[in-house]
Amino acid sequence: MTSEDLERVRQWLARAQAVTVLTGAGVSAESGIETFRGPGGVWEKVNPLELASPEGFRRDPRRVWDWYNARRRQLLGSRPNPGHYALAELEKRVPQFGLITQNVDRLHQAAGSRQVVELHGNIWEVRCTGCGRRDDRTGVELPEEPHCEVCGAWLRPNVVWFGEVLPADAWRQAEAWAQRAEVFLVVGTSAEVWPAAGLIYLASNAGAKVVEINPQNTSATKVADVALRGPSGEILPQIVSR
Repeated sequence: MTSEDLERVRQWLARAQAVTVLTGAGVSAESGIETFRGPGGVWEKVNPLELASPEGFRRDPRRVWDWYNARRRQLLGSRPNPGHYALAELEKRVPQFGLITQNVDRLHQAAGSRQVVELHGNIWEVRCTGCGRRDDRTGVELPEEPHCEVCGAWLRPNVVWFGEVLPADAWRQAEAWAQRAEVFLVVGTSAEVWPAAGLIYLASNAGAKVVEINPQNTSATKVADVALRGPSGEILPQIVSR
């Protein structure tokens, strides 16, 4: 990363009327939250099909909830980092701004971001497997076996598991934001999870300047017009401060 690269991105953002951001687990990692993929990630330690799939939930819902309740307790002690706050500040300066996140922790909203699409749902909401009722249980300690207060069926985390499709409304909004973007920031994501990674190509093909912010090369690097190497919590404040 050079000072010239940083300045180019600042100028693009300063002129842009429409900016879209795609974030992944790397943004939250700087708040102490484990990533899922890559060396040391969550899926190296546990089988995702046992803890994050409809089949795994049907086999052993108690085990799945043990794991998700532990993650919820971990998140209670997590706070947004400077990268989150920088994106919230950027939103205030851009006429048409959209933040698409693959994260389920809601740290973007805690930092003040408002135009947010959660592609994979969020861990704080629960959904009834019987009647479909949804409820926001942010910060609430759930029982070991959460059941619906209306129909008595098992509750599940309102997140997208392996083998499930993305929420249709969220995907439509994400596509629209990607297509209108003049600048598309790809922040802290491996760009290996589809269809989310396809938004990068969608934005690029529509004419957006693609900027990758990540400590390492990823699948998005070959598409990026500029790649800024380093933690998003350091680079994003440098960009937005100007």
